[in-house]
This record gives sequence, structure tokens and C-alpha cells, in this order.
Amino acid sequence: MRVQDVMKTRVESIEAAEPLTAAAEQMRRRRIRHLVVTRENRVAGVLSDRDVTNLSARDSRLVGDVMASPAISASPEMTLRKAANLLRGRSIGCLPVMDEGKLVGIVTTSDLLERIGRGAERPVTRGKRWILKDRGPRRKSLAGRRDFAGH
Repeated sequence: MRVQDVMKTRVESIEAAEPLTAAAEQMRRRRIRHLVVTRENRVAGVLSDRDVTNLSARDSRLVGDVMASPAISASPEMTLRKAANLLRGRSIGCLPVMDEGKLVGIVTTSDLLERIGRGAERPVTRGKRWILKDRGPRRKSLAGRRDFAGH
């Protein structure tokens, strides 16, 4: 499975020269946890909700002062495993997805965990590698099932 299979293509961004209070308001209004930070129409970094926590209305810092930079990015063809490894050990929760220098999406830790949480199955032909497979709609509860209740 590839990043392009789980990424969101609607990406919210903000200029590095904007005040942090504007970023916090945009995140609150859009109900999102990450903003891609741009400088002169190029990806410069990432701002997360953790970066704007405990922000006062009088805070005069700019987005560029607190963003995670440089931005660690993924490509649409990158495997989910490689994307997860890019996130692991860093204090970032998302990867901007870049294709030939253009921002085309965003993938978050939550996106990766959701896909993994749906289940990983071993491939039928080879038993050495795990693949992620969409299992369809989630089951509501196992409590009413006979095999679950032990009957």
C-alpha cells in the first residue's frame, strides 16, 4: 500500500510570516491538527496543534518562529512502512506529500494508524511480507455473536 492510497488531498497551509494566533484560529475553525507552512509558495515546514498550545492572544511570534523545519516529506509512491519510519522518532505528526516539487497531499500519524488498525494480512503467495488490506466497514460489536460469547 502506498501513501497516495491514504493521504488527504485537501491540505490547509499558512505562510511562515503569519502570526501564530492566525494559525491557531485557522486550526480551530477547520478542526485540524496540522498546517503546512509555506514561504514564497514553497513548503518550508509543518505546524502542529502542539506548537500553538497555551498561546495567548498577545503572543507576537510568527508561524516561521515555531514551525518544524525543514519539512520532512513523502512522495505519493512511498510505502506506508517507509512513511511510518519517517515519522517514528521525530516530534512531527504528519508528512506533506510532494510530487515533483508540488504539494499534493498530507498524511498523518492518525491516517497510518487507522489503515493499520483495519488489519494487516499476510499475502497469499508469499508468507514473508505483511500487506495492509481494507476489510470494508467496521463491525459494531462482537458481544452478540455466538462464537464471541463462548456458546
